Amino acid sequence: MTEFQAPELPLNPTPEQRAEYIMMRLEQFIREGRSVGEGMSFKQWQAMAKTEIAIAVAAAQNEVQKDDPVTRRLLFMTAACLTTIGFWGTAVSLHKTAYLVGALVCAGAGILLLICAGEWRFRKWRRKKDAQLRIERLANIEALNKRIKGLERALEKEEKMLEKKLKKVRGEVDTLHAATTPPVPS
Repeated sequence: MTEFQAPELPLNPTPEQRAEYIMMRLEQFIREGRSVGEGMSFKQWQAMAKTEIAIAVAAAQNEVQKDDPVTRRLLFMTAACLTTIGFWGTAVSLHKTAYLVGALVCAGAGILLLICAGEWRFRKWRRKKDAQLRIERLANIEALNKRIKGLERALEKEEKMLEKKLKKVRGEVDTLHAATTPPVPS
């Protein structure tokens, strides 16, 4: 039997391509998770599906660019112009107090716009960082779930082994008890 492989997700995929990719990944989970006599556990499939969909949504959110680059560029250029005008206006009008106030207002407005543009960029960086952290947390949760499942299987095996030992010891105790107890007269 050939091993099933989900297709690779292309760069900048459409929603339909993402949906197809998730569907193929879920099919891969089902094919790899089933045993010969039975299918995959619904809870296990549900957990895998939830993780895969969450990863796809996080990746899509990461790629969405809500900020218009032209608006950002315009905001930055306006801030730079106002700051420059304010600086040179202040330098030229140091001896005229009426002009000095106008120059300082222009410089302050330019600096405020630069701060806004910087905050805009910081928010975008923070969103990407948060999305990466969510993906890492999901991967850690998935790894932890796998470890817990492995421990559960190990405990079940140990339980079966101990039950067999207990039956064997009980049988020996019953045999020993039967051999040492005198028959009850009737």
